[in-house]
Amino acid sequence: MGLLERCEELLKTSNLYEVLGINKEATETEIRRSYYKVSLKVHPDRAPEDPLATEKFQVLGKLYAVLSDKEQRAVYDEQGVVDEESDVLSQDRCWEDYWRLLFPKITVQDILEFENKYKGSDEERQDVIQLYVQHQGNMDAITASAMCCSQEDEPRLCSILKAAIESGEVTAFPAFTKESEKKKKSRRKRADRERQEAEEMQKEMGLGDEDDSLVMMLKQKQKSREQNFNSFLSDLEAKYSKESGSKKVKRGKK
Repeated sequence: MGLLERCEELLKTSNLYEVLGINKEATETEIRRSYYKVSLKVHPDRAPEDPLATEKFQVLGKLYAVLSDKEQRAVYDEQGVVDEESDVLSQDRCWEDYWRLLFPKITVQDILEFENKYKGSDEERQDVIQLYVQHQGNMDAITASAMCCSQEDEPRLCSILKAAIESGEVTAFPAFTKESEKKKKSRRKRADRERQEAEEMQKEMGLGDEDDSLVMMLKQKQKSREQNFNSFLSDLEAKYSKESGSKKVKRGKK
């Protein structure tokens, strides 16, 4: 059975882009991030309750191998078919090892280094503005989705957005410009409560050093957003590993 048939059988569609939740015009980076997020849902270690998880994970690996190869993607885009005999699909490959090469596990030190470089960068500015437009100025949603964001960062994010509004770069959404003090206080209380819960959890588990404390905070932050799969940690891992992962894969390509 070919890749498209397996996608239809296991993932309910034979359209490779639909499987990843993206469109045909998606960039390489968008394809990579979408593959990461979808594959996490069926990673054998993360979905032990799904008896088909391993098969789905393998199919997703092949799907990404096709869409990340310029020649294979061009053939699929033009003809709607996949060359099953190509080196991309025919070579004997462990798709779990392939996934780990693409997305090496990040460490606490990686997170700290990324955060130091990210905060105040143009990349952060563009990300914040994109979130502002996406959520039409809703600061609850913006702060919940922004990477490396804590309650202390909110004034800085607001400054970025106010400057973008004043320059005419973005629309002045009432949800942002006319946000009530009551809503701001509610957000601060929620952030304080989450921080307190993380600290209590840290004490219960006997964690004391700085790294363990950071890990606990990250786990609490991820837990509080589990309804939104685009969580801090998964976004960070996908963004942080994209360069190192691609270089490793290229070195191993036949």
